[in-house]
Amino acid sequence: MLYTRPLAALIGELQKLPGIGPKSAQRLAFHLLRQDSGEVRRLADALLEAKDRIKSCSRCCNLSAEDPCELCLAPGRDDLMLCVVAEPRDLVALERTREFKGRYHVLGGLISPMDGVGPEQLKVTELLARLGAGGIREVILALNPTVEGEATTLYLSRLLKPLGATVSRLAFGLPMGTDLDFADEVTLARALEGRREL
Repeated sequence: MLYTRPLAALIGELQKLPGIGPKSAQRLAFHLLRQDSGEVRRLADALLEAKDRIKSCSRCCNLSAEDPCELCLAPGRDDLMLCVVAEPRDLVALERTREFKGRYHVLGGLISPMDGVGPEQLKVTELLARLGAGGIREVILALNPTVEGEATTLYLSRLLKPLGATVSRLAFGLPMGTDLDFADEVTLARALEGRREL
């Protein structure tokens, strides 16, 4: 055994975090051990408080310590537009643009049969209930351009179109600052499909 048992246990727990491999877990563990007890206690308290207080918003299914969440209660947002995202971090990315002024719905993932995730594991029923209540003019599907994202987009568009709201999706294409010769064929094809008049 290379490490004393408490250190090995700490490394093992840190390694369970997404994107943290054995080397990163070791670095984090040694960093935490160099901190004073107060710093480590504040981290532990923040983790426990987040786990205890953060729940799913009953309206949009976003993560929040409040119910309904701050975005659902925010005045001045367009109640006629609903943007559907897979995860809370996608909502945060869209909010950072300061362009979308409507409401959100967080699915809690994407359809992925390989991972055992079907529509019944997602917040699709809640989405349908929101549309069934009326008042939503447009649903924007802002899902990742992956196989899972495309499958979820196709599934949702078939469910939502008969409900009367316009169903749209984010445009896909070339990111700013990219040279055409570095773009893959699918990205270039999407950029051509999504072109618009100047």
